[in-house]
Amino acid sequence: MQFDYVIVGGGSAGCVLANRLSAKTSCRVCLIEAGPSDDSLLVRVPAGIIALMRSRKRNWRYWSCPQAQLDGRPRYMPRGKTLGGSSSVNAMIYTRGHPRDYDHWAALGNAGWGWDDVLPVFKRSEDNTRGADAFHGVGGGLKVADLAYAHPASRAFVAACVEAGFPANHDFNAAVQEGVGLYQVTQAGGERSNVARGYLAPILDRTNLTVLTDTLAKRVLLDGKRAVGVECVSRGATRKLEAGTVIVSAGTFNSPQLLLLSGIGARAALEPHGIPQSHDLPGVGQNLQDHPDVLTVYHSRRHDTMSLGIGYLPQAVRDAWQYARTRQGPLTSNAAEAGGFIKSQPEADIPDLQLHLTAALLDNHGLNWRFAMGWGYSAHVCVLRPKSRGHVGLIDANPQSPPLIDPNFLADPDDTERLLRGLRIVRENILACNPLAPWRGSEVFPGADVRSDAELRAYLRAKVETIYHPVGTCAMGNGDRAVVDADLKVRGLDALYVVDASVMPTLIGGNTNAPTVMIAEKAADGMLGVHRSPREGDAPRRMPDA
Repeated sequence: MQFDYVIVGGGSAGCVLANRLSAKTSCRVCLIEAGPSDDSLLVRVPAGIIALMRSRKRNWRYWSCPQAQLDGRPRYMPRGKTLGGSSSVNAMIYTRGHPRDYDHWAALGNAGWGWDDVLPVFKRSEDNTRGADAFHGVGGGLKVADLAYAHPASRAFVAACVEAGFPANHDFNAAVQEGVGLYQVTQAGGERSNVARGYLAPILDRTNLTVLTDTLAKRVLLDGKRAVGVECVSRGATRKLEAGTVIVSAGTFNSPQLLLLSGIGARAALEPHGIPQSHDLPGVGQNLQDHPDVLTVYHSRRHDTMSLGIGYLPQAVRDAWQYARTRQGPLTSNAAEAGGFIKSQPEADIPDLQLHLTAALLDNHGLNWRFAMGWGYSAHVCVLRPKSRGHVGLIDANPQSPPLIDPNFLADPDDTERLLRGLRIVRENILACNPLAPWRGSEVFPGADVRSDAELRAYLRAKVETIYHPVGTCAMGNGDRAVVDADLKVRGLDALYVVDASVMPTLIGGNTNAPTVMIAEKAADGMLGVHRSPREGDAPRRMPDA
């Protein structure tokens, strides 16, 4: 089977690339995805995220290795395993990060990735129900909408933040990021609008596009220093797909794994598994970054929050009936409706913490279902630009094995101190404010008796989790540890690209799905030789945050 492009991974980046590259009718494009189609009620109904967190069919259900700074706990690392990737299983929050994040990428030597360069790409990838303006676009593949439903506790959380002194913000992606409010989400008509639905579904009838699901890539095929295809397995049968260009878009964990399985990486990472080195690239799998997150959890005096308990059953039946008839109501919830971006200390230049509020009892990624049967609410705080760095490697040479994942959470003391300050802000300032009084019961985590810095640091070690934004393991740049250049071409190899969140050299200050879509849009432009010049006024710079 011969193609001009073979794209490995049908996630957010892969779906965008399949759309843009196959728009050129002379290009034969093949998209392969290890998981199944996204045609599932759990994917379409936003509240299906609760079940998708545990899905064996559409979630890789990865675990990290034991984390030294987290009392030796392995951490659950869910990722989407279906068309649309993690956009099919995530909380649908649409944020882009801060302009300085992208200017920092450019300052690291990645020409064309500054804020003025990427804002027009964000705008054309977006179809925002608020309409087009200086910061937003319409007509793009990524549907963006205001929440169809927000729990009263979510609105009370925003009011509590404002009472605590944080500014209200109606749009985190406009002139100023700092502040609190309700998030916009990637939904349309009360249903999840994942990237597969926005970019892939409308063009599945293109005769020059082949989509192979339930197909696992085993290795990239090289002829000397040129990629010439992909070896994959589907339903027990191995096949080789010949390609003029191979694009690896398998995600922050699976992209470096595939490169290593192909002999691309440091010799020390390959030899223990009997894999001959094809190309020396020591940065493959290094530079892993993720947002460490911790919860403050309260029991609720009111029995109107989300719950998995039998007492919620009558409400669940009403919610399901309302959703079936109108696509409205609590089943449209993304489970993290309210939040925002704040500073851990006043002298910070830009927000370094992000908040999310879930009107439910949460523990261990919501996997503690018995705990979730009660009534309560949970406030997240995460560090936006952690200094800790981890890595992704191999546990063996079997492509069907999970990768070795070591986020190295809280290895840098600065991450702990920022998270500690954020925990105190949420717990002592925001959650103590009057708007939440009708719900406020007893504190579950950290617990009323946990007060000193030493006790709270121990709590962090016992409870810190990821909030699902891993990046960086195939970083773009010019240094010795860079994996791809500014065009996202693998350094030292021909006809091989990596296009997904793994190419981010540093984490952005926000949720990572929209930036991943932007990255794929820019990459497709480069591969097709499209040179876009922003129209006058199309790329205004944001004013610095107050």
